[in-house]
Amino acid sequence: MARMTWSAAAAEVARLDGDFVPVVERAGLPGPRKGNPDGHFGALVRSITYQQLAGKAAAAIHGRFRALVPGPLTPEAVLALPEVDMRAAGLSAAKTASIRDLAAHAAGGDLPLERLSRLDDDEIVARLVTVRGIGPWTAQMFLLFELRRLDVWPTGDLAVREGWRLIHGLPVAPTPKALELFGDPLRPVRSVAAWYCWQAVHIARGQV
Repeated sequence: MARMTWSAAAAEVARLDGDFVPVVERAGLPGPRKGNPDGHFGALVRSITYQQLAGKAAAAIHGRFRALVPGPLTPEAVLALPEVDMRAAGLSAAKTASIRDLAAHAAGGDLPLERLSRLDDDEIVARLVTVRGIGPWTAQMFLLFELRRLDVWPTGDLAVREGWRLIHGLPVAPTPKALELFGDPLRPVRSVAAWYCWQAVHIARGQV
């Protein structure tokens, strides 16, 4: 059976849950998204860098860090960087340690990044969360945006919960546990449902 496209999955979300129809019509179809130019390793480095930072500040720090490696961003290249240079680029001590731990896992073969796409979602999450600084949410964002997996359901994401509330006219956002149950009927296209939950928040803020 051919893999469903994200456009087809959007139509499926609207079919499975009619409350999504106005958001689908307003936000349009999810467009194609290219993988990180630095590969899976670069995508995870970027995710760690961006944690708990505003977009512009994170982009500036990531840009300065990336400039430290003039060639391909490889685990070996990162491990060769002096920690003091990483800190000077703006990375905190914790993020410096996390990125170096990621590099060590990848270089040592414990985390075969280029073969991750062959694994199922749960196995990928299980492997990624062994890295310092990578929790379930970061692993889920990697699945959703880098690997383009169709059935990721980040119930701990505050914006997804708020988007669900807006779409369904609820007085309060559901708890992660409740959202897990609400999402069951949307299998196997929950990634696209999550994307539309984010869009619902953007619409409410006048950003779409």
